Amino acid sequence: MLETTNPLIVPHDPKRTISDFLEERFHSHPDHVIFGIPRTDGGWDPMTTAEFRHRVVALAKGFISAGIRPGDKVGFICATKFDWSLVDFAMFYAGGILVPIYETSSPAQIAYILSDSGSVGLIVDTAEQFARFDEVRAETPGVGVVWQLHHGDIDKLVAQGADILDDEVHERRNTATGDDIATLIYTSGTTGSPKGCVLTHANFVDTIASATIWMEEVVLTPGASTLLFITTAHIFARVVSILCIHAGVRVGHQPDTKFLLPALASFKPTFLLAVPRVFEKVYNSAEQKAEAGGKGKIFRLAAHTAIAYSKALDAGKVPVGLRIQFTALDKLVLSKLRSAMGGNVVYAISGSAPLGLRLGHFYRALGIRVLEGYGLTETTAPISINVPQKFKIGTVGPVVPGVSAKIADDGEILAKGVNVFKGYWHNDKATSEAFVDGWYRTGDIGTIDEDGYLTITGRKKEILVTAGGKNVAPAVLEDPIRANPLVGQAVVVGDNRPYVAALITLDSEMLPTWLANNKLDPAMTLEQAGAHPAVLAEIQTAVDRANKKVSRAESIRKFIVLPLEFTEASGHLTPKMSIKRHVIVHDFAAEIDGIFDSNPDTKGLRLAD
Repeated sequence: MLETTNPLIVPHDPKRTISDFLEERFHSHPDHVIFGIPRTDGGWDPMTTAEFRHRVVALAKGFISAGIRPGDKVGFICATKFDWSLVDFAMFYAGGILVPIYETSSPAQIAYILSDSGSVGLIVDTAEQFARFDEVRAETPGVGVVWQLHHGDIDKLVAQGADILDDEVHERRNTATGDDIATLIYTSGTTGSPKGCVLTHANFVDTIASATIWMEEVVLTPGASTLLFITTAHIFARVVSILCIHAGVRVGHQPDTKFLLPALASFKPTFLLAVPRVFEKVYNSAEQKAEAGGKGKIFRLAAHTAIAYSKALDAGKVPVGLRIQFTALDKLVLSKLRSAMGGNVVYAISGSAPLGLRLGHFYRALGIRVLEGYGLTETTAPISINVPQKFKIGTVGPVVPGVSAKIADDGEILAKGVNVFKGYWHNDKATSEAFVDGWYRTGDIGTIDEDGYLTITGRKKEILVTAGGKNVAPAVLEDPIRANPLVGQAVVVGDNRPYVAALITLDSEMLPTWLANNKLDPAMTLEQAGAHPAVLAEIQTAVDRANKKVSRAESIRKFIVLPLEFTEASGHLTPKMSIKRHVIVHDFAAEIDGIFDSNPDTKGLRLAD
């Protein structure tokens, strides 16, 4: 199959906006508990829809009183917490446009996003975030006001807006239509310059309204709840947080994953939203805990049996012996892991990177169906997602309602529908290049099976996506490293890996001079130099310099110096001396595996013989 379409379930309403979701929920279920607010003792205080709406309107008044006008852009740096949803909806009600910025963004990234978006204000969560902005304040003259949540500025805004009438808030709220900008989200480009994705109210409303019905087993089941812990600045969590308001899902927040398991145990969510790295960590932690307790062997047996059991379910028949063995091990081992995740989790929505067949089957046997999905910021998150009534492990499911996908002649996935963004902010060239005959070019390679299920088989673009779901533009890191006289080439790796690393080659022409200047033997071979502490220290300085240009999640944690050079003759460089990334990753697969399998504290590694 080369093309698939899923019809829209809820008809498009040109006047409906995101704020209507809260209004509709308020009028239909004002006393329904929609948030759990964490207490210091580990419990959760309930907040009803009416209480949330009251706080949203009060804060919106504060923004209006402070001078925010319809269409004004405001940057927002904040952890995944209740304040995110509060500020998000208050800005919708006030008519402003939030511009999310990752908590880990560097000062340079913060300055670029604020300046390019034309933001008139900034909201930060912590003193450290404010300090990063303060470093580049002079580069953002348009930012007239900065609100700091840690200084109680939400309460101050509420007090400031006390004299604003409710009618003024709702007049602002109703000014927007479906075609108006709801948010501006910046995403990395292949050149390293972030691009602002223009997402409208209709993008969110049409995608969410139909997806809610389509995924009713997950989000409309009585008592549905979720604990959000991945960053809400990312479109993935942002869409789900808004969907939960619309569907009436009870939401809790835990921004620090170190406290994730205790939060899961007390909140007891029915579904989770996570990137594959979280599922890997839960599995690995359980295995290591079992190993420490002398039960590693039985844990691995239970995991092996669980995977075999899930595969047998797909095959349509579970042998009696396997069923008996699985039942025993489930009670003895797997049930404890299920309890550790709160005991009520039935579904998990996974995106940003492939989960892998092994973990998909393991969690399915555990009683948790991981519904893998696929999408981008430009598509308001989902293009496709597996559904509870029929999900295929290893695929990213059928397209969501209101969306079409097709496979181009070169294998690239193209998308069209209610979720596709308007274009890139003030970047007509990039917008034009992103579309072909009205279809959005995803940059990913994939296939569509006979049931219309999409499978991702590769990435056309060179953007790396770590196991944690972070998009990384290699050129931003490679170019500064390559500027060092010792370095011949730098190739960043880390696709579907837990962090970013790099392959480095030395410049054979410059090496003897550098060695001599540093009172070292200029006759060293490439292999000898690549293992020398002084050379490794120098390359580390180049890596550190490059890392300053990006957030920590995008930074290079480890590198290896190869005892050779990339050349056109070796097949690793083009005639223009550009690297052939896919060839290098293929030819040095073993070395790349070695980087990620070795001591995580090691910065430089000698290539194994």
